[in-house]
Amino acid sequence: MPRSVPPLPGLPRYTRWDLVPDGLHTKSQLDRQGLKPGPGIEPVGQVLYHGNCYAPLYETAAAVAKRPCTPAQRAALDRARGLQHECRRCGVRGEEPLGKGRYCDGCRYVVTMWEQHEQAQVLARELVADTGAVLLVVDVEPGALPAEQAVAVVAMHDGHALYTAPAGEYGTAERRAVLDQLDALLADRRVIREPTFMGPASRYPDALLRLPDQPIQLGPDPLHPWATRSTLDPAVAGIWSAWFGWTDSPGSTIPSVPRDGQPVPWTRSLDVVADGRSMAGVLHRIADGTEPVFSRAAWRTCQVDDGRFRG
Repeated sequence: MPRSVPPLPGLPRYTRWDLVPDGLHTKSQLDRQGLKPGPGIEPVGQVLYHGNCYAPLYETAAAVAKRPCTPAQRAALDRARGLQHECRRCGVRGEEPLGKGRYCDGCRYVVTMWEQHEQAQVLARELVADTGAVLLVVDVEPGALPAEQAVAVVAMHDGHALYTAPAGEYGTAERRAVLDQLDALLADRRVIREPTFMGPASRYPDALLRLPDQPIQLGPDPLHPWATRSTLDPAVAGIWSAWFGWTDSPGSTIPSVPRDGQPVPWTRSLDVVADGRSMAGVLHRIADGTEPVFSRAAWRTCQVDDGRFRG
């Protein structure tokens, strides 16, 4: 149901049903009487309903009889209405229509997880095939020694290191030189970062732009677009978690990186180039379908003989 239906210009408005003159009805009211507006008949008024919607009113005298359904048409409509209560996947019937997609709650959960799994592979294949796509690997752990803070840019398609350097301390000439190099190198490239919103914070590209205890600035950075923290930008952790199929609570349809001690399938070390190549390997395996998935992923119990999910 729409949130609002604006009034039609030039027609009388009735703000309550009891104010509507006799002989005026909405299309739904005419339909229940076996009628419909005649050819070329325009509404002559409108009535307010649900607080902010207006329904056109037609003269009953100008209405014509609806053509009755044939027995075959009626049977087809009855079958269609019946199917609205039946899950298209498992066949279970509910008291209420199942709505868009026609899945029961259990199957809708499985289908949603499977779709995200498939979309992760589509995105991984897209990134692997993009010769301009790069992984931006950042490690600026607060309190770490300067020698243990670094940044690297690794080509997605072949793992070649395009740039690597110590990250330098915030506000120094060394850090400014790193930012200048990244601005030049990452212009017009598709940049893939490691973490999602779950962190770790020291691996966000925007960690290069602020002190460790400084609040995060939301929105795009006009000077360094590659550092924007957005859910629309691809992240290794996001692609892998959608592929892997683990969620942090039963019934949740938001994949996440496991927090039960299970390690991620890429390295997190002081060697950021090796970490980038490890991440590229994960995305390549997702692209070709060889990266393992969670043993209890929702769709694993819903396969058919050819190993494909039955949606």
